[in-house]
Amino acid sequence: MTRSDLVAHLSERFSQLTQRDTEFAVKTILDAMSDALARGHRIEIRGFGSFSINRRPPRTGRNPRSGEQVLIPEKLVPHFKPGKALREAVDAQLPADVSPSE
Repeated sequence: MTRSDLVAHLSERFSQLTQRDTEFAVKTILDAMSDALARGHRIEIRGFGSFSINRRPPRTGRNPRSGEQVLIPEKLVPHFKPGKALREAVDAQLPADVSPSE
């Protein structure tokens, strides 16, 4: 589902909201979440999951073209951990003939 799919779905579900209002609401929520993560805060949405920041330590990599070693600096990356209710809902939707690795 893309952002525009989400906006379309919400505007259909809540007919009292215009498409423009729905777009603004989705943008505001996502911007607030991005800002919170950028400030190092953790976001928890009960029943859905939590977003946090993980630290990737610096490491030595290799340039595949020249074989030369390159220092890769430390990175902070966003991480999502699904909640129990989301995991169970996704697992319940899994068709019997499809394995999770496909």
